[in-house]
Amino acid sequence: MCGIAGILYKDGLRHELGRDLITMLDGCQHRGPDSTGFALYHGSAATAGDGGRSDLRLRFFVGEGDEAQSTVADIRARFAGLGAEIVEEEVAGTTARFLVRFDGDLQQLSYAMEHEAKLASIGESLDIIKDVGSAHDVDDAYGIAGFDGTHGIGHVRLATESAVSPEAGHPFWATGFSDIAIVHNGQITNYYKMRRRLEKRGFEFHTDNDSELIAVYLADKLAQGAQLEEALAQSIQDLDGTFSFLVSTKDEIGYAKDRLAAKPMVLYEDGDIVAVASEEVSLNKLFPGRALETTEPAPGTYRTWRKAA
Repeated sequence: MCGIAGILYKDGLRHELGRDLITMLDGCQHRGPDSTGFALYHGSAATAGDGGRSDLRLRFFVGEGDEAQSTVADIRARFAGLGAEIVEEEVAGTTARFLVRFDGDLQQLSYAMEHEAKLASIGESLDIIKDVGSAHDVDDAYGIAGFDGTHGIGHVRLATESAVSPEAGHPFWATGFSDIAIVHNGQITNYYKMRRRLEKRGFEFHTDNDSELIAVYLADKLAQGAQLEEALAQSIQDLDGTFSFLVSTKDEIGYAKDRLAAKPMVLYEDGDIVAVASEEVSLNKLFPGRALETTEPAPGTYRTWRKAA
């Protein structure tokens, strides 16, 4: 079943993003009691060097105890071998977060680092945090409620086809690309066909989850010069199955629904915020005591919103 949620604050300033996403996901937690995840956008990290590129945030799954210490040591050594300078690092829950200064090819960096430890995300702004348990469980382990950001998406998961583990949870990062994440409710039935096409062009996949495919598919479209709205329109043509998904980039969020619209989605928008969720109860919890004028996106539709610069 699963549940999805997303928020974008139109002014482009940092708001209590973590708290708001916890509130929304708590409203639809009954749709996915197994694990919960958040894709949170900080704004860019400190700018590095003369090239204008911001430092990169990378989050890895490292386990716990001695396993975590050993994995973190391997990650440090691999960064050094690739010429990436570690600016900050932190271990939280079963993950380790690194802020690194790197001027090389991001896709090569991500593929190389995947051989040391499973990556949750890479981005100048993006940080994906996901683990087993409820939104409040993940908040207790990672301090999500204290996170201020410009926009983000979240997911509650009911495990139906893979193990209950942090790595199997959503959101999924677009492997090999920066700052692109997705949450998805549904199933892509031409998954293997689409995946093989991308693998023949040199892209790597590190899960068997169809949500990772959607993320890489959209990221590839954007890398080729398409706008997010164009990529979403094409996704409805190219992806088979039943799906409602939210995608986020460094500056935007957007949604797409298949033509059958079997997977629910409800939208609220005013002059300050865009909020999207699987169920209206999530929006009501975000705006308690208010009579909201919500809409349900029609079958086969898509839309995007961009935060202010």
